Amino acid sequence: MSAATLSWAFLFVAIVLEVGATSLLNLSDGFRRILPTIGSLALYAGAFYCLSCALRHIPLGIAYAVWCGFGSVCIVAIGVVVFRQSFPLPAYGGIALIVLGTILASLFGGVKG
Repeated sequence: MSAATLSWAFLFVAIVLEVGATSLLNLSDGFRRILPTIGSLALYAGAFYCLSCALRHIPLGIAYAVWCGFGSVCIVAIGVVVFRQSFPLPAYGGIALIVLGTILASLFGGVKG
């Protein structure tokens, strides 16, 4: 596996950990519930470690755009499916634009050598 491929794998894991951490953060009730709080903090630590590994070969701006874009879309999906949140139709158009922007940034942003 090439170093660049490994960096993208680290970024994917970072996104998954961050989405899990944010979901637990919602369950922590403002840090009043101890287990979701500890889980959230642990997952955030893992996410930032993986992000730092990804930054060895993915430029910061591209990594952060992908992290934010896909993380945001995943959190919206979890909000709708798990937490039964609803959004007005134009909000979904905005989410679609985030996905498009994330894809374009990752395709044309390049990787470090």
